[in-house]
Amino acid sequence: MLSVLSEWFWQERLWFPKGLGWADLEDRDGRVYAKARDLWVALPFALVFLIIRQIFERVVATPLASLLGVKETVRLKASHNPTLESYYCNNTKNPTQTSITSLCEQTGYSERQVQRWFRRRRNQDRPSLLKKFREASWRFTFYLLAFIAGLGALIDKPWLYDLKEMWEGFPVLTILPSQYWYYMIELGFYGSLLFSVASDVKRKDFREQIVHHVATILLISFSWCVNYIRAGTLIMLVHDSSDYLLESAKMFNYAGWRNACNYIFIVFAAVFIVTRLVIFPFWIIYCTWVYPVTIYEPFFGYYFFNGLLMTLQCLHIFWAILIIRIALRFLTNNEKVDDDRSDKDETDESEEKEDEETEDKKEMRKNGPVLNGHTVHNNNHSKTE
Repeated sequence: MLSVLSEWFWQERLWFPKGLGWADLEDRDGRVYAKARDLWVALPFALVFLIIRQIFERVVATPLASLLGVKETVRLKASHNPTLESYYCNNTKNPTQTSITSLCEQTGYSERQVQRWFRRRRNQDRPSLLKKFREASWRFTFYLLAFIAGLGALIDKPWLYDLKEMWEGFPVLTILPSQYWYYMIELGFYGSLLFSVASDVKRKDFREQIVHHVATILLISFSWCVNYIRAGTLIMLVHDSSDYLLESAKMFNYAGWRNACNYIFIVFAAVFIVTRLVIFPFWIIYCTWVYPVTIYEPFFGYYFFNGLLMTLQCLHIFWAILIIRIALRFLTNNEKVDDDRSDKDETDESEEKEDEETEDKKEMRKNGPVLNGHTVHNNNHSKTE
């Protein structure tokens, strides 16, 4: 069964244009070509990245956070209560008013005490500021180094300046050492992100991030197997060109450096829009979608590769909307740049004030206006004899 499935999966008509096949990519005359089995190297690379990340966050990121003044907010822990803990874990983290009333009867707590317990319990599950900073600093370091390395690997390549050159001689294109390492390092890194997704900071676009990681891994792997390597290196370079700016803005945001964060974010927004909404769709996707059909007939791999690119482009549009919305808030109202995808800590003080205002309104409805804690009596009424 497995052999039949493998034979069907690797059939040449799925992966190559008509008249070409795996035999064209066999090493000969000192020329080396990309092979699917090379991708197994990415697995140990991913594990190595996980180890390096742990060391980096402890040895580099933590002292850097202290140097930049990253300060943790003091979080009050929720008291131990099996009934509320069971409801929190098995039902919902945000109980309705009806549920709160029911929980009050079960625990003997007042409504305010139950609300406070859930508020503090939710805060316990939120990642600390230090954790966010360490994650951002790790990604910033990788994306910056990857962009510099990618630029160094492509700066003297003709397809960086003339995109049609990426198809010159396709698919019989020899693999260069710089391309090999660029691919394996990028694939290993995104594999490590997928492995660590359960422990990383979860944001509101968590599902979109998973889709992005999977699509990126499939795109890198597929482009390697069918020798779309020149196109793959350009795609990776375009993505790395803006990511390090976003991560650096996050770092300054967590450190409380408001101006630095704001201005770096504006630069990031400009670079993101140019690279992801202009260069990526109108240059790279155009060159992978329109130009190849002038050379060979479309095949499954052609549609699959471009389908993955369109998936990434949809995510780019989704994130661009969020980025533009944040940038406009800063430019028009001079508001602090905040990540809309991140949850904010809930403070006891803010909600207690809301509770007190609610209680005051109830007292006013019950006893009439209150001044300095005392009922204001109406002395202008006419006494009935």
